Amino acid sequence: MTRNRATAKAAGARFERLIADGLAEALEDTRIDRKVKTGSKDKGDIANVRTPQGDKLVIECKDRGGQFYAAEWVAEAEAERANDEALAGIVVAKRKGVTDPMRQYVVMELGELVALLRGDRKHMEGKE
Repeated sequence: MTRNRATAKAAGARFERLIADGLAEALEDTRIDRKVKTGSKDKGDIANVRTPQGDKLVIECKDRGGQFYAAEWVAEAEAERANDEALAGIVVAKRKGVTDPMRQYVVMELGELVALLRGDRKHMEGKE
């Protein structure tokens, strides 16, 4: 079957639901859910994901049918992180043929990982 806009949107919605439900279960937090779309000031796809210290995280979900566009997706996650004033922006990318949410790929710049580990973005000052 050829992928068109409608099938791509449906695949994206299914993947977002899979990831939201998987995170809610794994983190034992029923507040985690899909976000309402906000247009040009998008703030990611999954709501209420926070670090143990309470910092907001932006999660951008991508299901491109096995295609991988890391640079584009990471830039999008960074823009959404800034829109949401979150600690870090993370991309969760669908692995072709894998349905377990805990086995999907996570893509981010190393600076985002450092922000998660430090709990701040001080190492990024002057670089953003």
